[in-house]
Amino acid sequence: MNIGFLVNQTHKEGAEYTTTGLALEAHRMGHQVYYIGVGDLAYLANGQMGAHARSLPDREFRSPATLLEALRESKKEPVSAKQLDALLLRNDPAADLESRPWAQDAGISFGQLASEQGVTVLNDPHGLVYASSKMYLQYFPEKVRPSTIITRNIADVEAFYRDHQRKIILKPLKGSGGKNVFLVDKKDSKNMKQIVEAICRDGFAIAQEYLPEARKGDIRLFLLNGEVLETDGKPAAIRRVQQGGDIRSNIHQGGEAKKATLNKQLREIVEVVSPKLRKDGMFLVGLDVVGDKLMEINVFSPGGLRHAGKLHGTDFFPTVIAAVEEQAAARRHKTA
Repeated sequence: MNIGFLVNQTHKEGAEYTTTGLALEAHRMGHQVYYIGVGDLAYLANGQMGAHARSLPDREFRSPATLLEALRESKKEPVSAKQLDALLLRNDPAADLESRPWAQDAGISFGQLASEQGVTVLNDPHGLVYASSKMYLQYFPEKVRPSTIITRNIADVEAFYRDHQRKIILKPLKGSGGKNVFLVDKKDSKNMKQIVEAICRDGFAIAQEYLPEARKGDIRLFLLNGEVLETDGKPAAIRRVQQGGDIRSNIHQGGEAKKATLNKQLREIVEVVSPKLRKDGMFLVGLDVVGDKLMEINVFSPGGLRHAGKLHGTDFFPTVIAAVEEQAAARRHKTA
């Protein structure tokens, strides 16, 4: 198969990224891999969705780092939808919010066209339209969500703060990676207006109840087609522990990854959210869970799969690529 990986910018990909691991495994499994930056997308004169892509050379790579070296040495070549069997949308729109606003919706728009032209696009770009911000979480049953408001009004936030024991979390509606996430309690309340104003420069603010279990960190759990991603009976789950009093558990914000196991609370959350995730075509997602509450659903390029593999002593990448193969084959059979 020919598999495309859409990323924000090819030259900014890292060896530790989940996308890099997926691309390396796809290459090892005999597939032709194309890397496409958002700025490389194009609508071609023949009516096809296309791109100026970098392809991996036909040779063995010993590590993710050597793969990226070869990728950066390769030259761009034109590729169109009719040449692609699958396209994995692994770009993060939030990463382009400030410096490249034109790039935010490009993956979804071109992905929709590619899907209409016969490419298996994952996650489903039509479903991603509804999941393009943290508002997506509010479409899931209330029992698995923390108490939340979304607003640009400081009076709303102040009232929510008083109603939740004067301790809340503030973060942007659009964002990722733990950026601009604040814990506001009594000692910080005097700065609340400034925090809300700073967040609202780029849109809406989310105010969420503070969960005491957050002191223990959170759990990133990967789902594949609505089910827990497992290999050799081991779940792709990590506990991300905060460092130095930071409220954020994100790995690239300094959080430490530890092995996590499935418990009753996680299984119940998966049971609740799975039907909608499958309905929306969310092929690979990362759930962020604190206690018995689902804090976020990461549908754009969820990371941490390499950490999960190392901690559990297994490799989750082959399972994901095998599922890509299966979905592409099913689509070909359906349209044959």
